[in-house]
Amino acid sequence: MELTPRKEKILSSIVVSFVKSGEPVGSKAIAEEIGVSSATVRNEMAELTELGFLEQPHTSAGRVPSQRGYREYVDRLLSPPELSDEEERYLDSLLLGSAAQPELLIQAVSRALSSLTRCCAVATTPSGRSASVRAVQFVQTSRRTAMLLLMSSAGTIKTRVFRCDFDLTTDILRVLFRVFNERVTGKKIVELTPAFVQSMGVSLGELSILCASPLMALLEAARDTTDTRFLLSGQTNLLFYPELELSGVRRILDFLEREQELSRLLEQKPGKVTVLIGGESHRAELSRSSIAASRYLVGGEDAGALAVIGPVRMDYGKMIALLSYLSRRVGELLTLLLREE
Repeated sequence: MELTPRKEKILSSIVVSFVKSGEPVGSKAIAEEIGVSSATVRNEMAELTELGFLEQPHTSAGRVPSQRGYREYVDRLLSPPELSDEEERYLDSLLLGSAAQPELLIQAVSRALSSLTRCCAVATTPSGRSASVRAVQFVQTSRRTAMLLLMSSAGTIKTRVFRCDFDLTTDILRVLFRVFNERVTGKKIVELTPAFVQSMGVSLGELSILCASPLMALLEAARDTTDTRFLLSGQTNLLFYPELELSGVRRILDFLEREQELSRLLEQKPGKVTVLIGGESHRAELSRSSIAASRYLVGGEDAGALAVIGPVRMDYGKMIALLSYLSRRVGELLTLLLREE
């Protein structure tokens, strides 16, 4: 059923008021806000309750939004939220100090989201499963040790220190650089398997003596690249929402530890913020909470996700505005970093 404009105004006002106060909303406050009588508002609230958009907790005269009411608000009544120029500059200041390293940037985004929303934030590092090798670098760290740096098209840089049974020289490192970049640059990260590394070692002939330890370092760095890290911030923020209850917070935190299940929940379409309200997540642990998630692109490819988890009574406009901006900026910064490598 399509709601009348007055019912829409009342529902929207109740959602906004309840998000701010956490207390059931009475007809008097709404009547003063939209300019009609309390009796008219009470009648409309009663109809909205019958339609399933509002709930009446206990014997309170006030109403609170139902999950269906929140869904209607997010989908049809919420004005497209935008951040001010000042807010965008502030967010940029939080990110730019970490923009040179993908993982540090994702950590900064996670902390910023949890701090600004007072909810739990989740951010995933760029996935390297569809990435290819951009370059391999070597940096000598001591007489017999060096660091291998594997740079991928996902914007990641993974490092591994390896040790040799012989002294490393500039000439040897130059040979390693040439051989490794000739053999692996442009290859998919997932192709750098133990079988590939073994085959590469055999094909190098006498050079295999020099390359044994670096090849193992390459294999380990490739495994790190394909792994997606989940960075959580603000888990304790959930304790400050009484509607979640301590047992509910425990269940949410337990779910967040199960990365495969969490990953499936974050597999949304890039380009928009997806909001899952209460039972829409199809997870019993999240039945009293909502998730707002957005994916970011690196070089035009889907790379990772940012998300906020909090009570169903969350400020959806603020969440959507923050996630929209931050997912776009993270993608831009990681793409720029990728081009500079």
